[in-house]
Amino acid sequence: MAIHLGANQYGKAESRVVRIYRDTPRHQIRDLNVSSALRGRFEDAHTSGDQRDVLPTDTQKNTAFAFAKEKGVGAIEDFALTLGAHFLEVAPAADGARIAIEEYPWERISVDGEPHDHSFVRAGSGVRTTIVNVEGRGDERTTYVVSGVQDLTLLKSTGSEFHGFLKDKYTTLPETDDRILATSLVARWRYDHTDVDWDKSYDQIKALLLEQFARIHSLALQQTLYGMGEAVLQQHPEVAEIKFSAPNKHHFLVDLSPFGVENPNEVFIAADRPYGLIEATVVRDDASEAGSAWHAVPGFC
Repeated sequence: MAIHLGANQYGKAESRVVRIYRDTPRHQIRDLNVSSALRGRFEDAHTSGDQRDVLPTDTQKNTAFAFAKEKGVGAIEDFALTLGAHFLEVAPAADGARIAIEEYPWERISVDGEPHDHSFVRAGSGVRTTIVNVEGRGDERTTYVVSGVQDLTLLKSTGSEFHGFLKDKYTTLPETDDRILATSLVARWRYDHTDVDWDKSYDQIKALLLEQFARIHSLALQQTLYGMGEAVLQQHPEVAEIKFSAPNKHHFLVDLSPFGVENPNEVFIAADRPYGLIEATVVRDDASEAGSAWHAVPGFC
Protein backbone atom coordinates (compact mmCIF):
# COMPACT_ATOMS: atom_id res chain seq x y z
CA MET A 1 0.00 0.00 0.00
CA ALA A 2 1.47 3.35 -1.08
CA ILE A 3 1.43 6.17 1.47
CA HIS A 4 2.29 9.78 0.85
CA LEU A 5 2.07 13.13 2.63
CA GLY A 6 -1.11 15.08 1.95
CA ALA A 7 -1.95 18.74 2.43
CA ASN A 8 -0.03 20.38 5.24
CA GLN A 9 0.98 23.73 6.64
CA TYR A 10 2.76 24.99 9.72
CA GLY A 11 3.16 28.30 11.49
CA LYS A 12 2.83 30.31 14.68
CA ALA A 13 -0.71 30.85 15.91
CA GLU A 14 -2.05 33.80 17.88
CA SER A 15 0.91 36.07 18.54
CA ARG A 16 -0.55 38.95 20.56
CA VAL A 17 1.07 42.02 19.05
CA VAL A 18 0.26 45.36 20.68
CA ARG A 19 1.75 48.44 19.03
CA ILE A 20 1.57 51.75 20.88
CA TYR A 21 2.34 54.91 18.91
CA ARG A 22 3.88 57.39 21.37
CA ASP A 23 5.20 59.97 18.91
CA THR A 24 2.94 62.64 20.41
CA PRO A 25 1.31 63.05 23.82
CA ARG A 26 -1.88 61.59 22.26
CA HIS A 27 -1.09 57.88 21.98
CA GLN A 28 -2.54 55.46 19.42
CA ILE A 29 -3.01 51.72 19.99
CA ARG A 30 -3.27 48.80 17.55
CA ASP A 31 -4.01 45.52 19.31
CA LEU A 32 -3.56 42.45 17.09
CA ASN A 33 -3.71 38.67 17.23
CA VAL A 34 -1.45 37.44 14.42
CA SER A 35 -1.30 33.90 13.03
CA SER A 36 1.01 32.86 10.22
CA ALA A 37 1.34 29.61 8.28
CA LEU A 38 3.48 28.36 5.40
CA ARG A 39 2.59 25.62 2.94
CA GLY A 40 4.75 24.07 0.25
CA ARG A 41 7.46 21.50 -0.25
CA PHE A 42 8.03 20.32 3.31
CA GLU A 43 7.90 16.56 2.71
CA ASP A 44 11.36 15.93 4.18
CA ALA A 45 10.42 17.57 7.47
CA HIS A 46 7.51 15.16 7.83
CA THR A 47 8.96 11.94 6.45
CA SER A 48 12.55 12.09 7.72
CA GLY A 49 12.68 14.98 10.18
CA ASP A 50 14.98 17.01 7.91
CA GLN A 51 14.36 20.65 8.92
CA ARG A 52 16.65 22.43 6.45
CA ASP A 53 13.70 24.03 4.59
CA VAL A 54 11.67 24.91 7.68
CA LEU A 55 11.55 28.52 8.85
CA PRO A 56 10.86 28.04 12.58
CA THR A 57 7.51 29.11 13.91
CA ASP A 58 9.42 31.07 16.55
CA THR A 59 11.03 33.08 13.74
CA GLN A 60 7.61 33.80 12.29
CA LYS A 61 6.50 35.08 15.70
CA ASN A 62 9.62 37.24 16.07
CA THR A 63 9.07 38.71 12.61
CA ALA A 64 5.54 39.81 13.47
CA PHE A 65 6.79 41.69 16.53
CA ALA A 66 9.81 43.17 14.75
CA PHE A 67 7.74 44.34 11.79
CA ALA A 68 5.30 46.03 14.18
CA LYS A 69 8.16 48.37 15.02
CA GLU A 70 10.14 48.43 11.75
CA LYS A 71 7.23 48.57 9.30
CA GLY A 72 4.56 49.92 11.63
CA VAL A 73 0.98 48.77 12.03
CA GLY A 74 -1.67 50.57 10.02
CA ALA A 75 -4.48 48.69 8.34
CA ILE A 76 -4.24 45.03 9.27
CA GLU A 77 -4.55 44.07 5.59
CA ASP A 78 -1.33 45.94 4.78
CA PHE A 79 0.45 44.34 7.74
CA ALA A 80 -0.67 40.87 6.64
CA LEU A 81 0.37 41.49 3.03
CA THR A 82 3.82 42.62 4.18
CA LEU A 83 4.32 39.56 6.38
CA GLY A 84 3.10 37.13 3.73
CA ALA A 85 5.38 38.51 1.02
CA HIS A 86 8.35 38.49 3.41
CA PHE A 87 7.90 34.86 4.49
CA LEU A 88 7.82 33.68 0.87
CA GLU A 89 11.05 35.52 0.17
CA VAL A 90 12.95 34.01 3.11
CA ALA A 91 11.51 30.47 2.88
CA PRO A 92 12.29 29.13 -0.63
CA ALA A 93 10.45 25.83 -0.06
CA ALA A 94 7.19 27.64 0.73
CA ASP A 95 4.69 27.96 -2.11
CA GLY A 96 2.13 29.88 -0.12
CA ALA A 97 1.76 31.94 3.02
CA ARG A 98 -1.39 32.53 5.04
CA ILE A 99 -1.59 35.42 7.48
CA ALA A 100 -4.68 35.77 9.67
CA ILE A 101 -5.09 38.81 11.92
CA GLU A 102 -7.75 39.83 14.41
CA GLU A 103 -7.78 43.42 15.67
CA TYR A 104 -9.35 44.25 19.02
CA PRO A 105 -10.87 47.75 19.18
CA TRP A 106 -10.12 50.22 21.96
CA GLU A 107 -11.87 53.51 22.67
CA ARG A 108 -10.55 56.47 24.61
CA ILE A 109 -11.83 57.01 28.13
CA SER A 110 -13.48 60.39 28.52
CA VAL A 111 -12.42 62.63 31.41
CA ASP A 112 -14.47 65.77 32.05
CA GLY A 113 -16.11 65.20 28.69
CA GLU A 114 -12.84 65.01 26.74
CA PRO A 115 -11.22 61.84 25.31
CA HIS A 116 -8.08 61.06 27.32
CA ASP A 117 -4.72 61.02 25.52
CA HIS A 118 -3.45 57.69 26.84
CA SER A 119 -6.25 55.85 28.64
CA PHE A 120 -8.49 53.38 26.82
CA VAL A 121 -11.40 51.01 27.36
CA ARG A 122 -11.94 47.89 25.30
CA ALA A 123 -14.79 48.43 22.82
CA GLY A 124 -17.46 45.79 22.30
CA SER A 125 -18.58 46.30 18.72
CA GLY A 126 -17.03 43.25 17.11
CA VAL A 127 -13.52 42.15 16.17
CA ARG A 128 -12.02 43.18 12.85
CA THR A 129 -10.38 40.35 10.90
CA THR A 130 -8.35 39.72 7.78
CA ILE A 131 -6.96 36.58 6.15
CA VAL A 132 -4.33 37.08 3.45
CA ASN A 133 -3.11 34.25 1.24
CA VAL A 134 0.00 34.90 -0.83
CA GLU A 135 1.32 32.52 -3.50
CA GLY A 136 4.39 32.82 -5.71
CA ARG A 137 7.12 35.44 -5.84
CA GLY A 138 7.92 38.58 -7.75
CA ASP A 139 5.86 39.07 -10.90
CA GLU A 140 4.29 35.64 -10.35
CA ARG A 141 2.89 36.57 -6.96
CA THR A 142 -0.86 36.16 -6.46
CA THR A 143 -2.54 37.69 -3.44
CA TYR A 144 -5.99 37.10 -1.96
CA VAL A 145 -7.51 39.24 0.79
CA VAL A 146 -10.54 38.23 2.85
CA SER A 147 -11.50 40.75 5.51
CA GLY A 148 -14.40 40.86 7.90
CA VAL A 149 -15.81 41.17 11.37
CA GLN A 150 -16.63 38.57 14.02
CA ASP A 151 -18.29 38.53 17.45
CA LEU A 152 -20.63 41.26 16.24
CA THR A 153 -23.58 40.75 18.58
CA LEU A 154 -26.82 42.10 17.15
CA LEU A 155 -30.41 42.13 18.38
CA LYS A 156 -33.67 43.63 17.25
CA SER A 157 -36.55 43.45 19.70
CA THR A 158 -39.26 43.38 17.03
CA GLY A 159 -39.51 43.57 13.26
CA SER A 160 -38.86 39.84 12.87
CA GLU A 161 -41.28 37.05 11.94
CA PHE A 162 -41.03 33.31 11.33
CA HIS A 163 -43.98 31.39 9.91
CA GLY A 164 -45.07 29.29 6.96
CA PHE A 165 -42.24 26.81 7.49
CA LEU A 166 -42.30 23.10 6.67
CA LYS A 167 -43.82 20.94 9.40
CA ASP A 168 -43.82 17.25 10.18
CA LYS A 169 -44.91 15.15 13.16
CA TYR A 170 -41.90 16.30 15.20
CA THR A 171 -42.50 20.02 14.70
CA THR A 172 -43.41 21.84 17.90
CA LEU A 173 -42.14 25.35 17.10
CA PRO A 174 -45.05 27.80 17.01
CA GLU A 175 -45.34 30.31 14.21
CA THR A 176 -44.85 33.94 15.14
CA ASP A 177 -45.22 37.35 13.54
CA ASP A 178 -43.29 39.13 16.32
CA ARG A 179 -40.08 37.73 17.75
CA ILE A 180 -36.63 38.77 18.92
CA LEU A 181 -33.94 38.33 16.26
CA ALA A 182 -30.43 38.06 17.69
CA THR A 183 -27.11 36.74 16.46
CA SER A 184 -23.37 36.86 17.03
CA LEU A 185 -22.41 37.57 13.44
CA VAL A 186 -19.33 36.48 11.55
CA ALA A 187 -19.03 38.19 8.17
CA ARG A 188 -16.10 37.87 5.78
CA TRP A 189 -15.80 39.48 2.39
CA ARG A 190 -13.34 38.76 -0.40
CA TYR A 191 -11.78 41.71 -2.16
CA ASP A 192 -11.44 41.65 -5.94
CA HIS A 193 -8.03 43.39 -5.79
CA THR A 194 -5.63 45.06 -3.35
CA ASP A 195 -5.98 48.67 -4.51
CA VAL A 196 -8.24 49.42 -1.54
CA ASP A 197 -8.38 51.96 1.27
CA TRP A 198 -8.69 49.15 3.80
CA ASP A 199 -9.73 51.18 6.86
CA LYS A 200 -12.32 53.21 4.96
CA SER A 201 -13.74 50.12 3.26
CA TYR A 202 -14.01 48.22 6.54
CA ASP A 203 -15.70 51.08 8.38
CA GLN A 204 -18.23 51.60 5.58
CA ILE A 205 -19.05 47.92 5.15
CA LYS A 206 -19.49 47.35 8.88
CA ALA A 207 -21.76 50.41 9.14
CA LEU A 208 -23.78 49.18 6.17
CA LEU A 209 -24.22 45.72 7.69
CA LEU A 210 -25.55 47.26 10.90
CA GLU A 211 -27.85 49.61 9.02
CA GLN A 212 -29.32 46.82 6.92
CA PHE A 213 -29.83 44.57 9.93
CA ALA A 214 -31.91 47.32 11.51
CA ARG A 215 -33.68 48.36 8.32
CA ILE A 216 -34.85 44.96 7.00
CA HIS A 217 -38.17 43.65 8.28
CA SER A 218 -37.11 40.05 8.68
CA LEU A 219 -39.18 37.05 7.65
CA ALA A 220 -36.17 34.82 8.37
CA LEU A 221 -32.53 35.27 9.35
CA GLN A 222 -31.67 33.96 5.87
CA GLN A 223 -33.53 36.86 4.26
CA THR A 224 -31.78 39.36 6.53
CA LEU A 225 -28.34 37.99 5.68
CA TYR A 226 -29.02 38.07 1.96
CA GLY A 227 -30.24 41.66 2.17
CA MET A 228 -27.13 42.68 4.12
CA GLY A 229 -24.84 41.00 1.59
CA GLU A 230 -26.71 42.38 -1.40
CA ALA A 231 -26.31 45.93 -0.07
CA VAL A 232 -22.56 45.45 0.43
CA LEU A 233 -22.05 44.21 -3.14
CA GLN A 234 -24.20 46.98 -4.59
CA GLN A 235 -22.29 49.75 -2.83
CA HIS A 236 -18.76 48.30 -2.78
CA PRO A 237 -17.49 47.22 -6.20
CA GLU A 238 -14.15 46.27 -4.65
CA VAL A 239 -15.88 43.29 -2.96
CA ALA A 240 -16.35 40.09 -5.00
CA GLU A 241 -18.38 38.11 -2.48
CA ILE A 242 -19.39 38.07 1.15
CA LYS A 243 -20.01 35.12 3.45
CA PHE A 244 -21.97 34.99 6.68
CA SER A 245 -22.07 32.58 9.59
CA ALA A 246 -24.86 33.56 11.96
CA PRO A 247 -25.99 31.59 14.99
CA ASN A 248 -29.62 32.32 15.76
CA LYS A 249 -29.51 33.36 19.40
CA HIS A 250 -32.93 32.17 20.46
CA HIS A 251 -35.00 34.15 22.95
CA PHE A 252 -38.02 32.20 24.19
CA LEU A 253 -41.01 33.85 25.79
CA VAL A 254 -41.35 32.82 29.45
CA ASP A 255 -44.73 31.45 30.47
CA LEU A 256 -45.74 33.49 33.53
CA SER A 257 -49.35 32.27 33.54
CA PRO A 258 -48.76 29.89 36.51
CA PHE A 259 -48.20 33.05 38.58
CA GLY A 260 -51.24 34.84 37.19
CA VAL A 261 -48.99 37.27 35.28
CA GLU A 262 -49.39 38.23 31.64
CA ASN A 263 -46.30 38.38 29.46
CA PRO A 264 -46.96 40.31 26.24
CA ASN A 265 -43.56 39.71 24.62
CA GLU A 266 -41.62 41.37 27.44
CA VAL A 267 -39.79 38.67 29.45
CA PHE A 268 -37.64 36.08 27.66
CA ILE A 269 -35.10 33.41 28.44
CA ALA A 270 -31.93 33.67 26.36
CA ALA A 271 -30.96 30.13 25.35
CA ASP A 272 -27.27 29.70 24.50
CA ARG A 273 -27.65 26.17 23.05
CA PRO A 274 -28.71 24.45 20.97
CA TYR A 275 -29.00 27.16 18.35
CA GLY A 276 -29.83 27.44 14.70
CA LEU A 277 -26.78 28.17 12.56
CA ILE A 278 -27.40 30.00 9.30
CA GLU A 279 -24.61 30.26 6.71
CA ALA A 280 -24.82 31.99 3.35
CA THR A 281 -22.71 33.39 0.53
CA VAL A 282 -23.74 36.37 -1.59
CA VAL A 283 -21.63 36.75 -4.73
CA ARG A 284 -21.67 39.03 -7.73
CA ASP A 285 -22.03 37.30 -11.12
CA ASP A 286 -18.82 38.84 -12.50
CA ALA A 287 -16.70 38.06 -9.45
CA SER A 288 -13.10 37.01 -9.98
CA GLU A 289 -12.04 33.45 -9.23
CA ALA A 290 -11.60 32.84 -5.51
CA GLY A 291 -8.41 30.80 -5.93
CA SER A 292 -6.97 30.07 -2.49
CA ALA A 293 -8.68 33.04 -0.84
CA TRP A 294 -10.77 30.83 1.44
CA HIS A 295 -7.96 28.38 2.20
CA ALA A 296 -8.32 27.11 5.78
CA VAL A 297 -11.15 29.48 6.68
CA PRO A 298 -13.43 27.40 8.93
CA GLY A 299 -17.06 27.93 9.70
CA PHE A 300 -18.43 28.73 6.27
CA CYS A 301 -20.36 26.77 3.69
